Amino acid sequence: MEAAATGHLVFGTLHTENAAKTVDRIIEVFPAAEQPQIRNTLSTALRVVVAQNLFKRIDQKGRCAALEILVCTPAVSNLIRDAKTVQIASQMQTGKNVGMQTLDDAIQDLLTKKWISPEEAYEKCIDKNRFAKLLKTPPDALQ
Repeated sequence: MEAAATGHLVFGTLHTENAAKTVDRIIEVFPAAEQPQIRNTLSTALRVVVAQNLFKRIDQKGRCAALEILVCTPAVSNLIRDAKTVQIASQMQTGKNVGMQTLDDAIQDLLTKKWISPEEAYEKCIDKNRFAKLLKTPPDALQ
């Protein structure tokens, strides 16, 4: 955190479901008493979060990645600073013009290209209702 705050390029990896949960995980590593200061530091030091989810390709051998991209705009910085990370997803939806992309939009793109199956898309998506209608078998039968 200190290196990033002093202008150094820092890369890190975490196992989280999406970009907002990555921000939360970074903050939660610190003791509760330090978290307000960490939120402030993170809100100014963070530039981009990329969350990756791998899918088995159905059109050829191998895998492909659906990327969720969070760009730390002033609005996102404010959400981090004010402990409102649950609202990051809505900022990502409106931030496409600055390069942001939600995981579900990335999954939809892979589905449109016919690279992945609707079943795996449904399994790994955030908004189940968005992808349920694409399934041959109703979601209850997949459980």
